[in-house]
Amino acid sequence: MRDQTMTDFLKALASPDSPGGGVTAALHVAQAAALVARCAEERAVVAEAEALSMHALRLAEKDAHAAKTVTRARRQPAGDLRDRALADARRGARVPPADVIAGATVVLDLAERVPPGPRVATDLAAAAEAARAAAATAGVSIEVLSAGLPEDAVLRETVAAIHARADRLTTALREG
Repeated sequence: MRDQTMTDFLKALASPDSPGGGVTAALHVAQAAALVARCAEERAVVAEAEALSMHALRLAEKDAHAAKTVTRARRQPAGDLRDRALADARRGARVPPADVIAGATVVLDLAERVPPGPRVATDLAAAAEAARAAAATAGVSIEVLSAGLPEDAVLRETVAAIHARADRLTTALREG
């Protein structure tokens, strides 16, 4: 995935066999972190954003693998073995999107450390909106995989907090 051209990636994404949304959520974090690295002047912020961008690419690959594991479990013959395999696969598949949500939070932490200004406004707004999209998509993924577990309420609060932070940052950049 890391070495695909954008055209090849988009063709693969359009395929019914593609893991889809979870991968794109991780890629939103990767691109948001790269934009923050581009805008930052403080070396520590640049280094952390670059590391987060690479970590998010690995999350995309982990999410793709987890999606394939869930699909394989679904294809097993009905019965207790399939039910256990599917429960295990779903539990494992919740990890990458949870990490994506954490990554979206870090993106906003880093973006808020970049001094605002007209030179960086568009890129930071794009980073904030990508973080929002990543959190929303990853949140839906976890909810679907969890089938109503109690932690869904905490998850929704976390995603809502990311949305609010992205709104505040984007508004501040517009007013900048």
